[in-house]
Formats: sequence, structure tokens, C-alpha cells
Amino acid sequence: MAKKKRSALKRIRQTQRRTRIKTIARSAARTAVRTARQAIEQGGEAVQESLAEAASLLDRAVKRRALHRNAAARGRSRLAKRAAKKKAK
Repeated sequence: MAKKKRSALKRIRQTQRRTRIKTIARSAARTAVRTARQAIEQGGEAVQESLAEAASLLDRAVKRRALHRNAAARGRSRLAKRAAKKKAK
């Protein structure tokens, strides 16, 4: 097997690092959305805080290019609609 060039080894390291960072950002955003959904279902004062936290983490994931901006916008919209629907009842 041929030796890999230094540039190839560097690209491998960069890709591994980027993958780890993006995975963490995506996971944090998904967890925040799940927490916000639970808060909406339970009601109470924590709804607005959890919505803000979820929106913030979705935006951070977009900034790190772990999520597409339209996917994050769709997630924020769905959470807001769900919260408004629950509040109206």
C-alpha cells in the first residue's frame, strides 16, 4: 500500500474534527427541540425559555453548517406553531 501524502493526512484530520463538531451541534439542537416539545405539552412557564433555547441551538447548528438554514427555520416554525396551538386551547 502506498504512503499517504501529508496533505491527505491533514484533510483526514480536518474532516474528523469537523464531523465531531457538527455531530455535537446537531445532537444539541435535536435535544433542545425534544425538550421544547415536552415543555409545550406540559405547559407552564418553561415554554418560552425552552423555545428560545431551541431556536438558539438551531441557529448555532446552522452557523456551524451542521443543519441547513431552511431546516432550522422549519423547526423553529413548527415549535412556535405547536406552542401557539397549545396556548390557544
